[in-house]
Amino acid sequence: MQAVGVGFSGTTAAASAAAIRWVSKDGIGAFGRLFIGGRFGNLFDDDPKQWRMYADFIGSAGSIFDLTTQLYPVYFLPLASLGNLTKAVARGLKDPSFRVIQNHFAISGNLGEVAAKEEVWEVAAQLLGLGLGILLLDAPGLSTSYPVLVVTWMTMRLLHLWLRYQSLSVLQFNSINLKRARMLVESHVKHSSVPGCADCNRRENILSLERFLKPRIIFGVCLKEMLGEDISVSKVLPRFPFAKMLLKLFVKEKYVLVVNKQNKIDFEVFVTFKVGATSQAVLRSVWQAYWLHLNYKSDADCYDQIGQSLVELEDRFQNFMEQLKVSGWDTQKISLKVPKEHSIEEIGAV
Repeated sequence: MQAVGVGFSGTTAAASAAAIRWVSKDGIGAFGRLFIGGRFGNLFDDDPKQWRMYADFIGSAGSIFDLTTQLYPVYFLPLASLGNLTKAVARGLKDPSFRVIQNHFAISGNLGEVAAKEEVWEVAAQLLGLGLGILLLDAPGLSTSYPVLVVTWMTMRLLHLWLRYQSLSVLQFNSINLKRARMLVESHVKHSSVPGCADCNRRENILSLERFLKPRIIFGVCLKEMLGEDISVSKVLPRFPFAKMLLKLFVKEKYVLVVNKQNKIDFEVFVTFKVGATSQAVLRSVWQAYWLHLNYKSDADCYDQIGQSLVELEDRFQNFMEQLKVSGWDTQKISLKVPKEHSIEEIGAV
């Protein structure tokens, strides 16, 4: 407040300038929500727990900019704007993911009732927090000691993040997103069984990103890139004849899958989808990728191993789906999005 002139005598022009600076920081922050809503709106239905947790991390980072304005009042506008922008991004992640979580609790379609009750709890918590905040500000030395203020903020923020993680970790979704699909498929490929909803949700890592999960599966890769010289899947077969053989091998599937032999460090699979592919095709490709990861031999012919994995997929996938139903999973809610880019028909590979 001191940085924008509150508490100091000044002219009307100075007051107007302070008001403009204050409004500007809010306006800059609003662009963050516009960006998140327009660019990442399709992410929240897949993994709301992850994005809700990330929202709190980002919001905490935004609060750091607010704290530093007291140290550098001359740079109030850029610091406060960055803080508002960061917190606006966090809110853009929080609100959509939280709506998905609310809908999860509305088991009888009573979303309005669930939202209203949540609002009551939120307001009650805010009032309690405001009361505690007033008591803390009246504590001797807190409002005048910046280090004490920072330590107090950090303590409360870490407690908030820990409680948020605990609250999200107990949520039990019976829908299948990519993270849970990986866990279910891995269990079935290795042990011919799948965990139930409670067990799978408890073991789910909320913070993990798809790119760091093993085996690495890259969806929506252009078929030309999959069969390029740097990603050769067969040393004895020319590029285009092998493409015809590969398409013939996957004639019954809505996708095409190859192993990236160029990656010498990690086992990596590339998947491209055909026009008309559904979430079921994504789930089948994940099952095949895990079977290959478990049984792949680098010194054997890749084409033969892909063919064998398709045989295993044909024999065991139906049992996998039946076990999902028995274990309480909703097989009608498979949240596995099919990339729209680089479908085989679009690039003329056939």
